[in-house]
Amino acid sequence: MQVKRFRTISEFQQFRHLPKPDHPLISVFEVASAERVNLNEDMSWLYEFYCIGLKKVVNSKKVKLKYGQQDYDFDDGIMSFVAPNQVLSLSFETDQQDIQQSGWLLLLHPDFLWNTSLAKTIKQYDFWDYSVREALFLSEKEEDLLVGIMKHIQQECKSNIDQFSKNIIVAHLETLFSYADRFYHRQFITREKQNHQVLERLEQLLHAYFNSDDLVSKGLPTVTAVAQALNLSPKYLSSLLKVLTGQNTQQHIHEKLIEKAKEKLSTTNLSVSEIAYELGFEHIQSFSKLFKTKTNQSPLAFRASFN
Repeated sequence: MQVKRFRTISEFQQFRHLPKPDHPLISVFEVASAERVNLNEDMSWLYEFYCIGLKKVVNSKKVKLKYGQQDYDFDDGIMSFVAPNQVLSLSFETDQQDIQQSGWLLLLHPDFLWNTSLAKTIKQYDFWDYSVREALFLSEKEEDLLVGIMKHIQQECKSNIDQFSKNIIVAHLETLFSYADRFYHRQFITREKQNHQVLERLEQLLHAYFNSDDLVSKGLPTVTAVAQALNLSPKYLSSLLKVLTGQNTQQHIHEKLIEKAKEKLSTTNLSVSEIAYELGFEHIQSFSKLFKTKTNQSPLAFRASFN
């Protein structure tokens, strides 16, 4: 599959037959204004800039967007956040003339943020590390609010650039990202059934892992491995769990580990070093330190108090 790399925003807009952006490092435009590009084959895209998309696609069942190894179906009222150098793949299962797109696209080059507060904080927003299939589902009211912010940024980009322009645009961007963060938090709560199913699958996964020989042969499960098994990105899984339970994925893994350690300390005569080995630790010191951090007791003290 061909990979199309876009190094600049101007290069991307030229490819989509859009006018030259008003600012070389930031651009906001309506998706419907972009000329449809007919592709002879499926194609992968790679941007060297941030891409924030608020899109709707009619006939979405025939349009597939792939992020890594995962497929994502477009739907109404969704917003996605793509960081620089993430690979997206498009495939079409229908005549492209049947596809109707609407929405907004905001392109932001990292150089625009140089010497601003957002340059230091933009990567703190977890949604840059969510996969595209974990897009933000918006209500009509939320969508109107975010589109309004995008229009303000677009208007500022089209105005005469002065000493205030950059600070005003950055302030709008920070507001946009803060609202997106809030709406993702809302999504973790309102999509209750789906999210609790994820929690149940996590518990089943960890239970099976800690009751198998994988701990000895593979060691503790990593956050990445657990997320992949649940078909989620590591950041999205941790963010979801933090809202539902107050603990991230790593803390859930450690909690299950401590449960298993307590079981072995209270029901077997295995030494602490033997238990540490069975739980995937190469060094007893690492196991003892984690156990004491989580329980305020050493493994031996726990065994003595239990007995």
